Amino acid sequence: MQFLKILFWCLLAFIAAVFTIANWATVPIRLWGGLIADVNLPMLLLVTFLIGFLPTLLYNLAMRWRLRQRLATAERTILDLRAAQAVPPVAYPTPSYPTPSYTEEPAIAPTIPPAAAPTAVPPGVA
Repeated sequence: MQFLKILFWCLLAFIAAVFTIANWATVPIRLWGGLIADVNLPMLLLVTFLIGFLPTLLYNLAMRWRLRQRLATAERTILDLRAAQAVPPVAYPTPSYPTPSYTEEPAIAPTIPPAAAPTAVPPGVA
């Protein structure tokens, strides 16, 4: 994938170089006071591109910074709320009365044979 990115940027640079060489002409720009500035066409196109691109880039960077700040604030708020809602573990008191000790084994309850155990059969199956 990295190779394709490098190939794309090299191709784009080559196209820009060919465009610059093919359009190397001076363009007269009339300024105030009767001044005329002779500017190369590629430089003029670059300046006009940057005039449109830089405000958009600055707006995008400011928006991303603002959204990161809002996200960090929301994450801190969530952590604070979770910490506030966390219930501390309850310490159960130790019993002060003596616990009975069994010297004989408790009686084992008789098991029900499988045929006598009640079963639930869905309607329409039996």
